[in-house]
Amino acid sequence: MSFGNPYNPYGQQPQPPQAQYGAQQPAPYGHPQQGAPGYGYQQQLGTAPVWHGAYASWGARFGATLIDFLIAVLVPIIIVAISMLLRHTWGSDCEYLDIECTNAAKRQIIPVMFALWALAFLWSVAANIVILVKEGKGASPGKKAMKIRLIREETGLPLGFGMALLRRICHGLDGAACNIGYLWPAWDAKGQTFADKVMRTVVVSTK
Repeated sequence: MSFGNPYNPYGQQPQPPQAQYGAQQPAPYGHPQQGAPGYGYQQQLGTAPVWHGAYASWGARFGATLIDFLIAVLVPIIIVAISMLLRHTWGSDCEYLDIECTNAAKRQIIPVMFALWALAFLWSVAANIVILVKEGKGASPGKKAMKIRLIREETGLPLGFGMALLRRICHGLDGAACNIGYLWPAWDAKGQTFADKVMRTVVVSTK
């Protein structure tokens, strides 16, 4: 008469099933599993940038700046020019040396001129805010048109509105010495202005 498992007559303990060849083993407690880096990024070593590719040319950067400038300034210039034209032509139907008619015409045009100047100012402020918001997300209208993008040098991510505004302020360094900072990307290895070096940003091509 025998006791125990009739299918295991020798009393050996059953061995746990072995994992299939190539199957991923769970990591011990407290040790996270390592996975492959996400698409579009490379693993960082120290402070090495995660982005690598072509930096934007000086011509592309100049073209983007010119487009943004025209968006923010061209319309206000046209509005102010219209207001000055109205100032000189308003009341032209008055008789020569008709002081009363001339003064009445001036009183009528002054509110119109102030309204036009206020419109020009609001356009400029709103346009600059929109440009900074877009630039904080990576590309202002000008940069998008020239197919370039502003990113952080170390992470490859957009700056955000606050850092984009601070970078705009740092552009004062570029214009401090005869605007040499704006020309610096023409021969700099990373195509950076002085503001870019301070903020650790780069402008790259998206082509």
